[in-house]
Amino acid sequence: MQPELEIETASASRSVGVRVLMTADRGRFSATIARVSLPRSGAPADEVLSQLEAMRAKDVDWRRGRAFSLAYFAGDEVAALAKDAYARFSSENALNTDAFPSLRRIQAEVVEMVSALVNGGDGAAGFMTTGGTESLLMAVLAARERGRKERGIAAPEMVLPTSAHAAFEKGAHYFGVKSVRVPVREDFRADVDATARAINPNTVLVVGSAPQYPQGVVDPIEALAGLAERAGVSCHVDACMGGMTLPFLERLGEPIPRWDFRVPGVTSISVDLHKYGYTAKGASVIVHRSKELRRHQTFVTQNWLGGTYGSSGVLGTKSGGAMAAAWAVMTHLGEEGYLRLTRSARATALRLADAIRATKGLRLLAEPQATLVAFTGTDGVDPFALGRSLAARGWVLDQQGPPPSLHATVNAVHERVLDEFLAELGSAVARVRGQGAGEGASSYGTVD
Repeated sequence: MQPELEIETASASRSVGVRVLMTADRGRFSATIARVSLPRSGAPADEVLSQLEAMRAKDVDWRRGRAFSLAYFAGDEVAALAKDAYARFSSENALNTDAFPSLRRIQAEVVEMVSALVNGGDGAAGFMTTGGTESLLMAVLAARERGRKERGIAAPEMVLPTSAHAAFEKGAHYFGVKSVRVPVREDFRADVDATARAINPNTVLVVGSAPQYPQGVVDPIEALAGLAERAGVSCHVDACMGGMTLPFLERLGEPIPRWDFRVPGVTSISVDLHKYGYTAKGASVIVHRSKELRRHQTFVTQNWLGGTYGSSGVLGTKSGGAMAAAWAVMTHLGEEGYLRLTRSARATALRLADAIRATKGLRLLAEPQATLVAFTGTDGVDPFALGRSLAARGWVLDQQGPPPSLHATVNAVHERVLDEFLAELGSAVARVRGQGAGEGASSYGTVD
């Protein structure tokens, strides 16, 4: 029998796992590719779960605080509650809440809780979405539709700083809205004067962030919203990162500038719950100042043989799992729980910032206003080489630019591992000093 070696790899053109079988015959090797297909006979459940556990053996250990990106952890109790609630509602479908009135109530109460945090008032209205990207897409769509219906705009544009999230570009691409990017100031905040010059009769949307993701600073929302109000256009505040921290930081006495619906001219706000809300993935909220503004987001058609079809967002069928998990975690933690978690994350972010200031070869890009910390290298320390060195030892930070830098999304889990991380950071700085840039930055997202 010929010896056979099996190698797991991936297709270059598809996100499909394949097995490469190397067969030896008289010293020669030949390869055949066995593509994955539906198994002829199903595997036992415990075997399936074992395979899944094996697949994630090399995933970052976010529960132990090794990820300063992508994942958020408030402890085993909160995670278990989110998992249980998600499982109970994972097959319920929020497409039709007449069939699932529980999801109608769950969504309404989650939106109301978020609306109260952002000072939405009695008239505010919104919907849950599957994440920040969908919330931002809906903000772009609503602004485009409002511009069409109220002012007859056929070539819509939106004005946003270069720091605004990439999902706005996705919305521009999807919905035919021209993206007009304006530079940020030296402190990385939106340039109000440049924004004013960019607004024109085709503008339907002005964007600000609280905080913006790359450097973690809050844009001058009052000034931006004032420009939008005077121009008669929508103003969206992307608070996907800050919506569940800034309200509590303000209560803790931090000097947070006004950014929410207390600011005249703000028409919509997005808040991610699966970030600093510590809920299961797939939960965000977009809140509009009024139901009249919210209606620009929705889609309804009867142009088929199946009756009236209505949808609040990109998806039609939407699992109730993430919605139920969000409701459960928010109800469980309450204001006191979020104050505790926010206090922990903020203190840890400030400790990290202090350590970066004190480390030769590192420099903060901006003073963190919330819980995001961005820094770069100096004195021969390349930030991307530093990021790769940390990743090789199991620590994941975003690599971003321009300018070339590393980005840490500090959350509650990092309080107990910060000393370990700082020791590793110092060692990594020493290892990479003078090595040069090498490879470029890693990608924030993926299409393969």
